[in-house]
Amino acid sequence: MNLDDKSLFLDAMEDVQPLKRCTEVHWQPARQKRVPQRPDLLQLDNFLTTGFLDVIPLATPLDFKREGLQSGVTEKLRLGKYSQQASLNLLRQPIEQCRQMLFAFMHQAVKDNLRNLLIIHGKGRDDNAHANIVRSYLARWLTEFEDVQAFCTALPHHGGSGACYVALRKSAQAKMDNWERHAKRSR
Repeated sequence: MNLDDKSLFLDAMEDVQPLKRCTEVHWQPARQKRVPQRPDLLQLDNFLTTGFLDVIPLATPLDFKREGLQSGVTEKLRLGKYSQQASLNLLRQPIEQCRQMLFAFMHQAVKDNLRNLLIIHGKGRDDNAHANIVRSYLARWLTEFEDVQAFCTALPHHGGSGACYVALRKSAQAKMDNWERHAKRSR
């Protein structure tokens, strides 16, 4: 501070009295500013339904195949011949949490050009067990993704009836790479 600033400050503060040490004065801690929560933009696009649910009986294995998919592909999927590139564990999660986790997982898998996934949903002892409700929702949700070609119950060493294999559609880039690789052989 230069002399002019210091003298101006002292002139402004000359009639100020210091606070006496008094137990009646309590200083409030500074409030932390609340950071506004930004909505998860990915979840705003979440199209997975949570309405009325037809519970799939425990005795019915999960099984789905899109029209036009070769039966050899589904047979290899059922036998666990495809290596799992990623997995998602939904054990003991609330339904809404499962919905959000599945949507984010599938979005990332498609973005990363993954083809084969393992989703662990758990086993229940009766049809109305939480694990079977998650399993029933999972069967509905997976059919809502256009990129899901097929899914089926996993083999026992991957979780058996408490997990499922999911086959995703090949990306345009993977199709082009495959075409180039095989087109060279035919020349």
